[in-house]
Amino acid sequence: MDTWMCVYMIVGIQLSGSFAYDGVPWCAPVKVKHGHVGCQTPRGERYKNVLGARCKIRCKTGYELHGSSEIVCMASKQWSGNYACREVRCPKLNMPANGGFKCTDGSYFNSRCQFFCSPGYTLTGDHSATCQSSRTWSGGNSVCNDVDPPVIKCPNVKEKTAEPGKLTAKVTWDTPEGKDAADGILTDVILKGKPPGSYFPEGNHKLSYTVFDRAENKATCRFNVRVRVRRCTPLSVPDNGWMKCDSAGDNYGATCEFRCLGGYDLKGSAARVCQFNMEWSGLETSCTPMNINVGVRSAAALLDQFYEKRRLLIISAPSAANHYYRFQMTNLQHAQCGLDLRHVTVIELVGVYPAQIGRIRHRLIAPGLALQLRLLLQLSQNSFSMVLLDKQGVDKQRYTFPITAAEIFTTIDTIPLRTEEAVLQKEAGQSC
Repeated sequence: MDTWMCVYMIVGIQLSGSFAYDGVPWCAPVKVKHGHVGCQTPRGERYKNVLGARCKIRCKTGYELHGSSEIVCMASKQWSGNYACREVRCPKLNMPANGGFKCTDGSYFNSRCQFFCSPGYTLTGDHSATCQSSRTWSGGNSVCNDVDPPVIKCPNVKEKTAEPGKLTAKVTWDTPEGKDAADGILTDVILKGKPPGSYFPEGNHKLSYTVFDRAENKATCRFNVRVRVRRCTPLSVPDNGWMKCDSAGDNYGATCEFRCLGGYDLKGSAARVCQFNMEWSGLETSCTPMNINVGVRSAAALLDQFYEKRRLLIISAPSAANHYYRFQMTNLQHAQCGLDLRHVTVIELVGVYPAQIGRIRHRLIAPGLALQLRLLLQLSQNSFSMVLLDKQGVDKQRYTFPITAAEIFTTIDTIPLRTEEAVLQKEAGQSC
């Protein structure tokens, strides 16, 4: 008998003896939850859990094997190893700063996680990630960036009107506070323009506030400060006079003062004020030629007409042929502009009573009145003499011989009132 046949018979005897099946499978049936099993038996038995059966364990997609991938049914009626298909689990996702995620099934296979950002932040990168069978996420490179600018609202400043006599107005407002939808942390608010509480000149002034958040996003708001100056219609300088105004000359509260040239009387108001209703107070001002009445009865009455209006230069000579008189009058005629500029009126007293006459330019003074002037001012009718009176009728200087106009002007220009007049005339552009 063949040797291999003998071995086969011996094994068969043994199997049919103490190792016979007894009619039931040997090991418990293999059941793999979430997986598949493939078994092979020694002689191709119908039952896959007989002694010597060898089974390979495979897990479904999304599950991984824990234990032995191949088991054998042993004589102890136990399988040679443990096995289980457990669901694949991905590592924990990284939480994006200033954001988070929500998952359908935690970190398990096929769980889909949706990323989101806190208010004020914008998501960049992956919007979602899915746990894959390879235990890795399909995404997860997500970042929450602060790309939204902060919000700032500028103050609403109403129009301001300058106070009386001023061309500026003090404007105040509350410094605005910026708001950030992200972390709420802002840098200082930066103002471009004058700070609140400053004095602003007339006109429209543009200002702005700018604020930055920690991500360097910025917001800017702009507003206007408008200052109004109430103004009257500008006044004109009267002919043969001048005008001096304070402040801007036509703004609310400004005062304009008027004066007339020597030889002219002021009509209307000597000072006018620009009022709140933008109308001038008082009456319109004009300078009319001074009306000298030579028909008065006394020398005092004649001189009173010049009080606080004109200076007087009174020249007395015994005759029109007097050498000093002729020299003096010739010199003064060439300096008529300077005399008018200094408000000087020349009165001539010529001759010996009763054959004497007086003259103010082309207007004659009666002999009796001329005599009164000589007596009142103590002027000799027998020799050349001259006296200078200021606007208050004060005797300022006497001369017994002719002098140049420049010398007379030097004397007049030292009078304090004349100094003020000269400044006003210069401002008005009046000169010879």
